[in-house]
Formats: sequence, structure tokens, C-alpha cells
Amino acid sequence: MQTFPPSDLVIGAGFVLMTDELPAPADFLLYRFLHVLIREAKQSNCIFLSVSEDFDRIKTVASKASLNLVQNAKFKFVDVIKASEASPEKATGGADTRLYSIINLLSLHIGAMKAAEEQTLVILDDIASLEWIGFSTLDLFRFARALKALCLKSGATLVIRHHILDVSEPGHLFRLLLQLCSYHIEVCPLASGRSGAVSGELCLHSGPCKSEFKNRLLSRTSALQYRLTDGGAMFFNKGTSEGVL
Repeated sequence: MQTFPPSDLVIGAGFVLMTDELPAPADFLLYRFLHVLIREAKQSNCIFLSVSEDFDRIKTVASKASLNLVQNAKFKFVDVIKASEASPEKATGGADTRLYSIINLLSLHIGAMKAAEEQTLVILDDIASLEWIGFSTLDLFRFARALKALCLKSGATLVIRHHILDVSEPGHLFRLLLQLCSYHIEVCPLASGRSGAVSGELCLHSGPCKSEFKNRLLSRTSALQYRLTDGGAMFFNKGTSEGVL
């Protein structure tokens, strides 16, 4: 039985771009990153920047993996929409600065964690929805670039999920984010169609901003398959029988 993600993709990996498709949402993988961090790194913290995930749902899913996030000092939840709406700044010089309040808030949290010499993971669960509600592609690219710069400066790992609606035309925001990332995790449905034994598969690609790769990359031909269960996800090698036993 395989596991994913490896710990060095959660800690010290730079910017990890995660993409998914409608038939194969990657919610479970966001929780896996959180689980690996809290379980394997004693001095660790996660800042969850939420656009579409409700805290109650995150709490419920985490509890199935025996993670208690209620009053957990290692976990900080930030509602991105509420925080951006509370910002007094709007458009300045043609740029929408509402998301800068998130950067300022994140800077305070990360600064305190760095001072305590703790490993930090920052998760932005859904950048695509920000585009759908009206933020421009350019402003979101600037936001992602600012998040990356802040995380790199403090040694934190940044994970951003982006939904792909049309694989044949993934969009300009995806191409911009791809230029920034160290790794690209691609979560997709089976090319052969739905299966009761396999929920989907994932690939791990190198990004242009990583000079040395510590993790074994997973191409389309060597993709890791997974099956979702009530308790989480089970991973297994492509083409093996262990996923159906």
C-alpha cells in the first residue's frame, strides 16, 4: 500500500500547485497534507486560507482521521472572503487590493511561527472560485506571487488548489500559476471512465521553480491511483490489484 504525500512534499517544498477536475475533486488531498504535517512534524502549524471549505466540514473530516482541530493551536482557519470584504482598500491604480489584507494577516501568523522555529504549511483551498466571483486573473496571479514570496522568506510550504473546468483549455490563470510552482500535483479521473474500485489518480510533476527534486515524480504512465473511503483515501500503484482487494 502506498502513501501520499511524502513528508518532504509537505515540509520545505516551496510552492505546490494542486489541480483537480469536477469528476475528481482534490479535497481529500488537502486534508492529507494537513494530516501529514500535524502527525509527522512535532513543531508544526497549518494556516488554512478558505474560499470554499467550511470550518465545520474541515473539522468533521479531520476527526475521521483522529485529528482534533477544535481549539488546536497548530491549526488556524482564515475565511478569505470575509477577510477581503472587511478590507477598507478597494481598487488603487487599476489593481484590486482587497486580498492584501490576507497577506498582512498571514505575515503576522507566519512571523510568530518562524520566531518559535515551527514548520508551517499554508493552504489556499480554492483560487479558481476567487476568479469566478470577480477577482481578475492578474490580481490573483499577484496574490499567489505575494503568498509564495512570503512563504519562501519564512521557509513555509504553500499549497494552492486550482480547479480545471476544461482540460483541453485550462486557462490563463493556470498557466501563470504553473510558472511559479516548485511541484504540480495533478488529480484527475480515470481516462477509462468511472470505477467502483478506483476513484481517480494523481501525478506529481516538476515545476519550473525547483532546481533539485527530492521527491520521485509520477508521470501519467506511472500515476498513483486512489480510492476514497469513509476514513480517507487509500493509495496504490497503477495497474496493481491491491486497490481492489
